[in-house]
Amino acid sequence: MATIHGIPSVEKPPISRQPTNGADGGKNLVPGDSRARSVKDYSPPPTSTAVWVLIAAIVMSFAAFSSALIVRQGASFDWRHLAIPRILYLNTVVLILSSIALGKARRRFANFRISTVGGQFQDARQWLYAAVVLGVLFVAGQFVAWMQLRAQGIYLATNPNSSFFYVLTVAHAVHIVGGLCALAYVIHKLTRGTLQRNTLDAVSRYWHFVDLLWVYLLFLLLFEM
Repeated sequence: MATIHGIPSVEKPPISRQPTNGADGGKNLVPGDSRARSVKDYSPPPTSTAVWVLIAAIVMSFAAFSSALIVRQGASFDWRHLAIPRILYLNTVVLILSSIALGKARRRFANFRISTVGGQFQDARQWLYAAVVLGVLFVAGQFVAWMQLRAQGIYLATNPNSSFFYVLTVAHAVHIVGGLCALAYVIHKLTRGTLQRNTLDAVSRYWHFVDLLWVYLLFLLLFEM
């Protein structure tokens, strides 16, 4: 009678703990090379996020003003034509030049961070000063425009047309002043050598936005006033 021997045990190969680089169809997501960069979720800088939120709020506010202006004009019989002060055209050119100067400052600052050349640092600060001076000139030009209207006897409550003109231009000038304060802060940080690139980018983004906002308002005033 045949003797049945025990079933021989099959020795399993040891399970390799060595991570792979996707050889198993992408199931193993652990990098095989210790030098590989770890995957991290991107998180935008708080300054950039705050500026985008601020821009969104400003857009909503001026969209409401624009809608109210158009509705009020179409539904009223006391709407009077308002001659736009010509200095507003000069103010527009000044503000565009300020935006260009700020763009040059950003490029000089980027070159300075890469090459660590002191001359680039001085150029960036000079262009920032130019942007601030031009911004101040814009606000001064807006003040001259208001004085010209007052000299013609046109005040905030003279008619609905003038009311919208003062509200829109003054509200925009307030946002310009806020941008000038931000630029002064950037210059202070740059002088101390502690300016971060994301801070300059966020302030530049806001300044370019208020520049484009003024161009929009100018066209709105021209065609609706």
